[in-house]
Amino acid sequence: MNLANKITMSRVIMALVIMIILLFPFEGLGISLPTFLVSGKILVEVKYLIAGVLFIFASLTDFLDGYVARHYHMVTDFGKMVDAISDKMLTNSLLVILASSHMISPIIAVVFIVRDITVDSIKMVIGNKGHAVAAIGIAKLKTATLMVGLALTLFYNLPFELIGIRVSDCLLIISAILSVVSGFQYYLMARPYIEAK
Repeated sequence: MNLANKITMSRVIMALVIMIILLFPFEGLGISLPTFLVSGKILVEVKYLIAGVLFIFASLTDFLDGYVARHYHMVTDFGKMVDAISDKMLTNSLLVILASSHMISPIIAVVFIVRDITVDSIKMVIGNKGHAVAAIGIAKLKTATLMVGLALTLFYNLPFELIGIRVSDCLLIISAILSVVSGFQYYLMARPYIEAK
């Protein structure tokens, strides 16, 4: 396993740890995790802060593994597969968890998951026909705004929450819109191959 693949695998591990931290029934086992008030009005749970730090590191590996793979000629089929899986594990699982915890709107989670299923299906059909659809700029911008929005959500939108500006929500909404637009662009790019007999 080369360096790029090891970096990608580290993202899989961090995604699993984040899920465990956020889903583990600490209270049911009588374990009380620390909480504290920020400015006397925002109740912060430490588990979300820990998950936020891990999420930032995991997000950075998403850019690092691709750079290392291309720069040092370490691109492999295994790396491509695990990279796609780790990205979905990291973001989609967190979207579902945050939606179920009422920290984000369920609509946001649904939009991203449906879009990912659609785009992945399109890529699979095209791949079976011997073609590939390259990543587009708007999709990369979508990913960047999504990751920043999720990180801010895990950190309770601080410090912006102190002045009443919901930056995290705005970024997630923008990212959801970009997600739909980029999904439609992928369809338009792939349409000739999909409709070809």
